[in-house]
Amino acid sequence: MHLERWRLILGRASDPEQTLPLGAEAAGMDAVLEALYDAERKGGLGRSTPNLNRWLGDIRRYFPAPVVQMLQRDALERLGLAQLLLEPELLAIVEPDVHLVGTLLALQKAMPDKTRETARLVVRRIVEDLEKRLRPDLQESVRQALNRSTRTRRPRLHAIDWRRTIYNNLKHYQPELRAIIPQQLYGFGQKGRAMRHVVLLIDQSGSMADSVVYAAVFGAVLASLRSLKTNLVVFDTAVVDLTEHLTDPVELLFGTQLGGGTDIHKALAYAQTLVQTPQDTIVVLISDLYEGGNRVEMLKKARALRQAGATVVALLALNDAGAPGFDQENATALAALDIPAFACTPQQFPDLMAAAIARQDIREWAGRRGISVKA
Repeated sequence: MHLERWRLILGRASDPEQTLPLGAEAAGMDAVLEALYDAERKGGLGRSTPNLNRWLGDIRRYFPAPVVQMLQRDALERLGLAQLLLEPELLAIVEPDVHLVGTLLALQKAMPDKTRETARLVVRRIVEDLEKRLRPDLQESVRQALNRSTRTRRPRLHAIDWRRTIYNNLKHYQPELRAIIPQQLYGFGQKGRAMRHVVLLIDQSGSMADSVVYAAVFGAVLASLRSLKTNLVVFDTAVVDLTEHLTDPVELLFGTQLGGGTDIHKALAYAQTLVQTPQDTIVVLISDLYEGGNRVEMLKKARALRQAGATVVALLALNDAGAPGFDQENATALAALDIPAFACTPQQFPDLMAAAIARQDIREWAGRRGISVKA
């Protein structure tokens, strides 16, 4: 078994005389791997739908879903098969994952109407799965942070935190009365209005595809919380406010246009027009910081937001893979303005938002979690 695995890893070239016989299942695995990774010698998957259709079925037969997704991504990148996803029959059998969403969004303008309908179904399935997994942690983290932010020592009767009030007044227990006489009440302030304003600024350049998908899902969850006001804005060389689509992240994603240029200055300038109470505003810039517009004005806008009192965070990536590339010079310049820049995983994002809502030092928050902040 050990030698057989090495044989599959190294390929047929490692055993040209075929001295190690493969079992039926291993031989099937070898065939699908060779079609992908030794495509030049073997002719690969070909350009026909039947060949690719058969290959997609085979990899699902031999490998678990995470491996299937990786093989699909490699096929798209290595063999240039993205155009075959324009066929609805293939979309129906592809294993869905976040990377596939980015590919479909990039291809959406080239899709025939029938394929676009199938693509929406595939994207919806992926988004609903992401939302199901990510919503609980984000909601709970934000709600707890908002509750801590609204604590008051002069609560109204209906807003008293009895658990905390009793605990903190146990020393005032009166044995003769068999009662606690509280010297200090604890409770919560008003919750009916939006207490924090979150502005998500999302770079649409091609390298940020996964981040766009996660940001759309998180934006929809944040928008569902009444104590938050949420705006979601995407940008390339133009700025588009997609806040009205936050109730439907799939519609929001199909409103993006991956692969354009980058003008962070314009995005920050637009964010300034949205800010009404800076001290209660959190601006999350999701970008690799490769500015294609006016760098000097970009830094001026960022400085103005911070000086006004807004919390500003630069996420170089919002995905599971980290930041493959970013503009170090701009990250350092933002750090000098007290705007930390770092990559963030979807699992870390809820805690990050809780820290920002509670007005914690984000640089210290990241340091406690071993997150490398660019400087």
